[in-house]
Formats: sequence, C-alpha cells, structure tokens
Amino acid sequence: MMKHRIGIAAMLVLAGCQASPTPSLFTLAARPGAVVASRPMSVELRRVGLAGYLDRPEIVRGTVQYRLTVNDQDRWGEPLGRMMDRVLTEDLVERLPNASVFAESGAISTRPDTVVEVDIQRCDADPDGTLVLLAQVAIRPDGAVARAQTMRLVVPIAGAAAAVPVTAHVAAISEAMAQLADRMAVILAGG
Repeated sequence: MMKHRIGIAAMLVLAGCQASPTPSLFTLAARPGAVVASRPMSVELRRVGLAGYLDRPEIVRGTVQYRLTVNDQDRWGEPLGRMMDRVLTEDLVERLPNASVFAESGAISTRPDTVVEVDIQRCDADPDGTLVLLAQVAIRPDGAVARAQTMRLVVPIAGAAAAVPVTAHVAAISEAMAQLADRMAVILAGG
C-alpha cells in the first residue's frame, strides 16, 4: 500500500513538471536615430550597471505599492545587463558613424579616446503604464574627469501597466534605450 502511494505521488510530481509551459523569451532591439556629426574617435561603453531588482531572468513590468510585477513565463533571452550593453552599443554606432564604438563586454580591446559608463537605476512602468528609465551616465573623454549626469526618460505605453502586452513593454524599453543613446551621442559629439 505504501509503495502504491509513493508511486502515485511520483507520477503526480512528474505530471506537474511536464505541464509547466515553456517560458516566452524576449530581447531588446536597437532603434534608428539621428546621425550626429563627430570627430573620429574610439568610444568604449563599460558594462551597463543594473539596479538589483532588474538583474533577473524575468521581465520586471512595474512596481505597485512596493511590490514588483513579474510573470515567471516572460523572460529575457539573455542577461539584461549584457543585452543592454549590446543594444546601447548598436544604438551608438548608428548615431556616431565617425566613431568606433565598442563594448567592454565584447571581444574588442583597445585604448579608447572616451569611456562611457551607464548605471540603470530604474526601468519599469508606473501604474498608469508609462515606462520610466532612470540612468546615471558618466562620460570620460581622454582620461579627463567624468562628466556625469542623471537622465530620466519616459515612454508612454497604452493602457495600465498590468494590461500592457509584454511585447509593448519590451518595445518601450528599446525606445527608452534609443532615446538614451540619442542624448549620449550629442554629448559624445561635443554638443
């Protein structure tokens, strides 16, 4: 009788494991932007720093009353910090065609003319569905003291945060990253 109960319990556990759906994987994408005239230069984007609550496989959709909104089935296709490195580098390459832009996390290693550091402190939606990206950016030209500033970018998403499709949320993050690259490109070009 005991063996029979153990067998049934094992079958129920296995059935539960097989019934769990496969997570949906998402990625950020670079967005086109205005080309900024600059002198030829070499720019290294240091690893993007992330607030701890964002550094997870699940996509953080928002915070409501101090509680994170996430869904275990909506996940990033790669670690978010590395993905942001890749996308922000691509965004900057598009905007600064006279510059050689590379990520510290990539395979290229050279002495850059300028180092860029980005720390993402917030990247989620308000309860009304507005995505907010808050970043500190430090740009260190030719070994000089870094010019640091805080950048707050807001991207509207249709509907309340809980009702917004995850694809619209991810697209809004991609748009916010592109706007961040727009601002950084102007600074890098000396404008």
